[in-house]
Amino acid sequence: MDLGLTEEQEMLRNTARDFLEKECPKSLVKEMEEDEKGYSPELWRKMAELGWMGLAFPEKYGGSGGSFLDLTILLEELGHACLPGPFFSTVVLCGLHILTGGSEQQKQELLPKIVSGDSILAFAFTEPSARYEASAIAARAVADGDDFVINGTKLFVNDAHIADYILCLARTKDRGPAEEGLTLFLVDTNSPGIECTVLETIADDKQCEVVFSDVMVPKKNVVGKVDQGWSIVEKALPQVIVAKCGELVGEAQAALEMSVNYAKERVQFDRPIGSFQAIQHHCANMLVDVDGSRLITYEAAWKISEGLPVTMEVSMAKAWVSEACRRVTFLGHQIHGGIGFCRDSDVDLYYRRVKAGGYAFGDTTFHHRIVARELLSSV
Repeated sequence: MDLGLTEEQEMLRNTARDFLEKECPKSLVKEMEEDEKGYSPELWRKMAELGWMGLAFPEKYGGSGGSFLDLTILLEELGHACLPGPFFSTVVLCGLHILTGGSEQQKQELLPKIVSGDSILAFAFTEPSARYEASAIAARAVADGDDFVINGTKLFVNDAHIADYILCLARTKDRGPAEEGLTLFLVDTNSPGIECTVLETIADDKQCEVVFSDVMVPKKNVVGKVDQGWSIVEKALPQVIVAKCGELVGEAQAALEMSVNYAKERVQFDRPIGSFQAIQHHCANMLVDVDGSRLITYEAAWKISEGLPVTMEVSMAKAWVSEACRRVTFLGHQIHGGIGFCRDSDVDLYYRRVKAGGYAFGDTTFHHRIVARELLSSV
């Protein structure tokens, strides 16, 4: 069994690491936390020129035709750098949904704009219940001539304040199973009736509340078919979840590296603290969690790339990675001591990002239920 990366994947990883160390220092990350937009347009343009936005999209849409595993490797490096900005919301959340369920015309129109970095998109899924289930969607869309009228509130919508379009999941039918009455809409953010408010979050990651009040959306902007939006979400969401796992692994890897380096350099009682058994155990436990998280994430990503059934593997990965990476950054705090809890500390930055990422797209308990359901489905 070969668990290694190909030469091209190693090159992708090394190129991304070198580029981000130069172009995305922690000073920029912390600056963007305070910035109104939350991202650097110059850095966004350079990433587009490298072809990162189109890594997993077919060549006919301007992409490079890479695999989903390639995208996961890149996201690990973006997590390692704590990259600020709308890459995940635009490329992963919206791009993959459009690629999965959009019409050919929509793909031809939108994906090249994503690949070139000309368009920023946000995905409006969760609502005040914060549940990732069809039954939790209460925002409504009612047909009105050649348009639909959307009303409702969406929460935790990353980068909606800078998006050109919002991909919104809304309910278009009340009768029957909850999964059969949902539709995906591509909403122009210049449409009247959209109110966007940036929320205060632990990660300072520009999550927004988006309120739709009688927002008119042309029927041509329905992604997929009316009442069948959930089927698109079901196909794309496993990729989104594993992509988030990749990002979390990169963040945990960075926390491990800075903690090991600190343990070698920090001297107490006339010796480096890394010589003490307790610190050694912390570092060893961190490494076990990071490598375990990477392996379970790559397994799920590889299965997605190969088109294999992956429901259980995706939830296993998210359940494990959410907790393991949180443990890693927590132990990083312990190794750094009091300085690790300061807001200016890089350790605190990664802890906050991992904490937020652990809840995104379902927490550990949510995914444990899915694993149990899959495991016991024949009972």
